[in-house]
Amino acid sequence: MSKTQKLLIVGGILVACIAGYVEYLTQNDILEQSKLIALSDRIQKMTGGILVACIVVWFLGSRNPITPAGYVGYLTQDAILGQSKFIGIQTGPSSPGRTWLANVTNVSITPYTFTEAFAGDTSVLAKDNLLIQFQIHVIWNVKSEDVKNFIEKYATLNDGNNSEEVITVAYNNLVKEPLRTYARDELQKFNSLDIKDKISEISAALSDRIQKMTEGTPFNIRNVVVSNIQYPQIVSDSVAEKLATTQILERKQMEIAVEEKEKQKRIVQAEGIARAMEIIQLKLTPQYLQHEAIEAQKLMVNSPNHSVIYIPVGYNGVPLVGTFNTSTGK
Repeated sequence: MSKTQKLLIVGGILVACIAGYVEYLTQNDILEQSKLIALSDRIQKMTGGILVACIVVWFLGSRNPITPAGYVGYLTQDAILGQSKFIGIQTGPSSPGRTWLANVTNVSITPYTFTEAFAGDTSVLAKDNLLIQFQIHVIWNVKSEDVKNFIEKYATLNDGNNSEEVITVAYNNLVKEPLRTYARDELQKFNSLDIKDKISEISAALSDRIQKMTEGTPFNIRNVVVSNIQYPQIVSDSVAEKLATTQILERKQMEIAVEEKEKQKRIVQAEGIARAMEIIQLKLTPQYLQHEAIEAQKLMVNSPNHSVIYIPVGYNGVPLVGTFNTSTGK
């Protein structure tokens, strides 16, 4: 039964009691007729005023709290005297209708992402004792069917709390510190330079551990991701130097390979030239060279453009071909 129905019933009972009392006075001639009429009018006015006042007070004190889509509302009813109490859960978009002193705390059931940074004083020592800075991102949401348990056991409610504040308080109460502890523990299993290649493995291990820890609670942990791995400056400089040296060595090796190919090319060319010379030397006999020289002289004599050329000749006027010792005059 709603508050409105209860109020109307109480007002109806009050009016019926007053009417019955007036009827009793009339039938028993306890009051004079004129006084009785005046009293009846006064009672009716008072009753009407009381009813109007009750209705106005009810409208001023009643509310129709709304829960939007993507939220689940935790409904409570305040009390003028006594204690507030839980009256129900509503899944948005929804509202309970006008209810006396009703309040709602809306809790988002859509995924949230919280980031935990490990930097500065909170950096983590890797297995090889180097300080590593990194971040982890946990993606989670409140289970829609367990909002009542979430509010009553994990959140802290104060006047004016919004959904984000409620979510953050609950996350800090249950998830934050265990997650940070698990993250430190997992990274310390690896050497610093191996961590960047083990990000997926570390993320999966963190997800598994925090999901087991929150099993049976209103927290639905979807995933945990490790990111933004940062090494000390000296390590970063060393890695950069090593990379630069590796690139130089690769370039030198490439140059050596090119030179080796050029060498092989020149050897092949030289072998070809030597073979060609060998073939030519076998065919260039003195008689053949003399023949070629005579033919060249003929062409030169018959040419309109020629110069005087002195060539050695033998006894028969035949050009000499060969190697001569000029110091002996022969």
